[in-house]
Amino acid sequence: MGVVTGIVLYAIIWFMTLFIVLQVGVTSQSDTGERVTGTHGSAPVDPQIKRRFVITSVVAAVIWAVIAAIILSGAVTVADFDPYSRFGLGGSR
Repeated sequence: MGVVTGIVLYAIIWFMTLFIVLQVGVTSQSDTGERVTGTHGSAPVDPQIKRRFVITSVVAAVIWAVIAAIILSGAVTVADFDPYSRFGLGGSR
């Protein structure tokens, strides 16, 4: 796995993790009864974006390290996912 591949893999994992972290522990304005005029009732009271980005970065780094270790160890290769390379039908020359 090259450097660019590692960065792209981390970015994908980071955004997938962010979408999960953004949903955890959210208190909406409707839940607290403190609705600000002009906002939707489901808008968060205190989104804590900086904290969520830090949590996302740490969790994504751990997940990335596990996946990168599996890829670099050779336990999982492209041949495991590509049905044509398994049977010698691929385009390897």
